[in-house]
Amino acid sequence: MRNLLIVCNPGRVDAVVAAVELQQNLASTFGIYTISDVNIPGVIRSSIEELPEIEVAVVLGGDGTMLRAAEVAHARDISLLGVNLGHVGFLSEVERSKISDVINAVVNKSYVIDPRITLSYTVEREGKTVATGWALNEVTVEREKATMVELFLEIDNRPISRWGCDGLICSTPTGSTAYAFSAGGPVLWPAVDALVVLPISAHALFSRPLVISPRSVIAVGIESTEAFLSADAIRKFPLVSGDRVTVTKDSRIIQLAHLHNTLFSDRLVAKFKLPVEGWRGE
Repeated sequence: MRNLLIVCNPGRVDAVVAAVELQQNLASTFGIYTISDVNIPGVIRSSIEELPEIEVAVVLGGDGTMLRAAEVAHARDISLLGVNLGHVGFLSEVERSKISDVINAVVNKSYVIDPRITLSYTVEREGKTVATGWALNEVTVEREKATMVELFLEIDNRPISRWGCDGLICSTPTGSTAYAFSAGGPVLWPAVDALVVLPISAHALFSRPLVISPRSVIAVGIESTEAFLSADAIRKFPLVSGDRVTVTKDSRIIQLAHLHNTLFSDRLVAKFKLPVEGWRGE
């Protein structure tokens, strides 16, 4: 028996309906499991620890649901097939997906794999590691209650700058179109093997985004009374003065799956509705 995982956004009726349709059409071929906050008829609800070996996860929802599914993929090495049900997200299909196309792709294993790098972080306090984790999009160190946070950035054990700012973002190419983009960072094509570091609203003459080697070690010293760390806005940890956050490229990847071999250029145009009318190419 082949096993399929469905990760569903329970707040979207079309996602729940699609989950039921998948179950009805694939139950004879797959053992079907779900991670959701709602009960889906004929589908077994399960925790990450209880899941059997999964062939692929079909994610029904937006980029937020994809990031939630990435937690499962990171722990179990499962490919994520994001289904676009109306909103164009960078992590799912560009075109609105027909469930029949998704069913055919899953049965025939005809989806295209798109590997994405991830980040690993550690937090050291008084010489001891007090937190570890990972992120697909970004790791941020931000102010919590204060008007700004004082941060000191080092790269490869060399000092770069001290900033009074709203925070600092360490991003993967995947995350360059998320929070980092909103903060003024560059857009990196997923195939570019690099990391982005940028301060948020820094009170400084030099506060430009930095594109650095994926082999570099990023260290952020906390010089304010308090701050907090956020990884993909899911995993969070409170920070205090003297803490040191280290961010590196993780050894694991997240495998996104697509129905078609779509170029990132087309995804960028679709997401931001860029003006390309009149283009004479094919």
